[in-house]
Amino acid sequence: MSRIGKLPIALPAGTNARIDGEYIIVKGPKGELKEKLHPFILVDISEQEINVKVANPTVKKENSMWGLFRSLINNMVEGVNKGYEKKLEINGVGYRAAIAGSKLTLNVGYSHPVEFVLPEGVTGSVAANVITLNCIDKYVLGETAAQIRKVRKPEPYKGKGIKYSDEVIRRKAGKTAAKGGK
Repeated sequence: MSRIGKLPIALPAGTNARIDGEYIIVKGPKGELKEKLHPFILVDISEQEINVKVANPTVKKENSMWGLFRSLINNMVEGVNKGYEKKLEINGVGYRAAIAGSKLTLNVGYSHPVEFVLPEGVTGSVAANVITLNCIDKYVLGETAAQIRKVRKPEPYKGKGIKYSDEVIRRKAGKTAAKGGK
């Protein structure tokens, strides 16, 4: 039995959830999200909570889907109520970013500026060397942040590049440290 899957999902005031065919749709103050349900998954929606169940909890494949879909639905409920935020830091001399509408321009050491178009639903802002991304869909936000980070990954010697704000870069010693300081 899934420890995560059997937990009920609380529906805050102003949030509605419904099943439409093979999709679950969650609507809240910040927007609406839609997710396709697996045939194994059964969803019971009441006024104040959502319960996720499986048709046969003894089958390993169905049991593994139970916790996954409970987490996905919980992320949808949290996203349409609070939204998600991800911060990226730019480190390096002369490295900077600017945002205009849905276009993010990155100057990160290449001979040309890199332009990145933010997907629909993702908003961003730049303050000093921190890029802040906001979205109601956790998956889209994480994928967008990963694509921006991929433009210039942080390198281990000086730490230059784009990294998540909570990421710790393991630093390596350079050649002079290996010689013994002669």
